[in-house]
Amino acid sequence: MRLPPRLDRWLRSARTWIVLGVLAPIGMLVISGLMLLDLRNDAWATATQTSRNLLQVIERDVARNMEIIDLSLRAVIDNLSAPGIAEISPELRQLVLFDRAATATDMGVMLVVDEHGDTIIESNAMPARTLNNADRDYFQAHAKRADLGLVISRPIVSRLLGVPVVVLSRRIDKPDGSFGGVVSASLKLSYFSRLFENIALGTSGAINLYLSDGTRLMRHPSVEADIGANIAGAPTFERFRRDGSGLFVGDSVRDGVRRLYAFTGVGTLPLILNVALATHEIEAEWRTKALVIGLTVLALCGLTISLSLLFGRELRQRALMQVELSRLSLTDALTGLPNRRRFEAEMARAWNGPSDPARPRALLVIDADHFKAVNDRHGHSVGDTVLIGLARCLTASVHRPDDLVCRVGGEEFVMLLPETDEAGARRIADKVHAEVAKLAVVPAGIRPGAITVSIGLASTGPWASDSAGPSDLYRHADAALYEAKAAGRNQTRSAPRGSEATGHEAGWHPIGAT
Repeated sequence: MRLPPRLDRWLRSARTWIVLGVLAPIGMLVISGLMLLDLRNDAWATATQTSRNLLQVIERDVARNMEIIDLSLRAVIDNLSAPGIAEISPELRQLVLFDRAATATDMGVMLVVDEHGDTIIESNAMPARTLNNADRDYFQAHAKRADLGLVISRPIVSRLLGVPVVVLSRRIDKPDGSFGGVVSASLKLSYFSRLFENIALGTSGAINLYLSDGTRLMRHPSVEADIGANIAGAPTFERFRRDGSGLFVGDSVRDGVRRLYAFTGVGTLPLILNVALATHEIEAEWRTKALVIGLTVLALCGLTISLSLLFGRELRQRALMQVELSRLSLTDALTGLPNRRRFEAEMARAWNGPSDPARPRALLVIDADHFKAVNDRHGHSVGDTVLIGLARCLTASVHRPDDLVCRVGGEEFVMLLPETDEAGARRIADKVHAEVAKLAVVPAGIRPGAITVSIGLASTGPWASDSAGPSDLYRHADAALYEAKAAGRNQTRSAPRGSEATGHEAGWHPIGAT
């Protein structure tokens, strides 16, 4: 199936294949970039989901454990006001008051202290060890306010256990509503350490548990200086406190590492929990894949573009060679003038379509006089020099772009003169004789005037018939050339108008010598 001409030219164009060879790799780069972007989004989606899942699991565990401790505190307060509790034995009273505390994980010790801070009942010892906690912040807070409910202290070192703990406490009111003491339970910080330590967060990931005032209760991985530090006012913590729960990317106030923060409150407790994953670790695996895929695609695209450019260059060189071969096929190798093939093509083009009788055309057929004698006497190299000189003289005789000078045989030349009548052609023929008269080959002893040419002239015009064609014009001009030769050479003869109009060779007459 033949392609449409325009499409066929487009497909044969070297520029088309160069453009396609460049655009295709660019398209591959764009698609690869979109795929890598999608992989990056997947990495972030996975990290986000992982953070949320971890946050949910940890929050539930912490909330459940602290709820158990709080229920134990409430039970102690309720039991202290139960009828007859004061009359039972200390051992039985201890069992009644602290029966629920055994189910809490890593709970240290529960204490009941009076309004002076002195321990009156202890869950781990009978009788209670002598201890005064009136200086503890949580005790003082309960003594000042009756509406605090559950209070969670900042990290402290237990005076009874000697290990870091947080203390959960509630106020005990006397029957008249006045301050009657505090019931407290310590929770070892090791509970949080064990809860967090088996969670893989990468080398720069972290889990933090804060009080609502900004005090850090625990951090994983744990550094002693971090425990108890207060970061209230830091942009990240203010975001935690303002939003309550959510996700965002921010810079850590502790070490400046940029992280993805997933955070939430712990139940109804005054606690804030966050899971933080370093952004560079979220993208670490993706970056490795992106680097390998990116370099591979870049290399392939670079190779493709290079091959396309090389192929395009080859196509251009081939096109240039074809143009050059086409030019050489239409050019005389010795003189550089168009050859007979070009002359015949231009003659056919001049008569392409219906002939316009009003359009004048002229043809000069030019032949060097006695050229064989020049070759015999001086040799072919001098003869070639003469032909080159003749070509130069003929070219100098015309100046319009459409005038065509060709070498059609050994020493025979033609001049096709469109839009030229007989008088105009005659003037150009005179110019040719004048230019040739100046031609000389000094090394060979050929002086100006020694080389002459004979010219046959034929033209068309309003008198020409519709049947007059390129072969008729050439035949008449060639006949006129032989007439000039027969009349003594070095002159121009014109074919008579009557013969041009009829397309026959009868009725030639000389114009005269020049």
